[in-house]
Amino acid sequence: MAKKLVIKVTAGADAPERCSQAFTVAAVAAASGVEVSLWLTGESTWFALPGRAAEFELPHAAPLPDLIDGILTGGGSITVCTQCAARRDIEEKDLIEGARIAGAQVFVSEIMPDGVQALVY
Repeated sequence: MAKKLVIKVTAGADAPERCSQAFTVAAVAAASGVEVSLWLTGESTWFALPGRAAEFELPHAAPLPDLIDGILTGGGSITVCTQCAARRDIEEKDLIEGARIAGAQVFVSEIMPDGVQALVY
């Protein structure tokens, strides 16, 4: 079993089922004791801003704010892609508590060690 799970979300409200699946898997993994690193790219980047996750709706899916809370309280981390943030004029000071901005070098350093499983949604 992987000791760490790194999940990259490439979709937001533009592909709600794929987006919700990524957040759900991350929250379930964190609740199961797996170390989780969730990366927000593309349109999912918006969910790192206060209040934006509450705007997301998908029938029969857990609310995104609850999933984010589960990830962070479960010891997981949330990272916003540097380029994605820049394209949307988002700065670190704009993010929800517990989120950060980092680039491809950090992503690669997280996915390369033994015992890490990477998923892309």
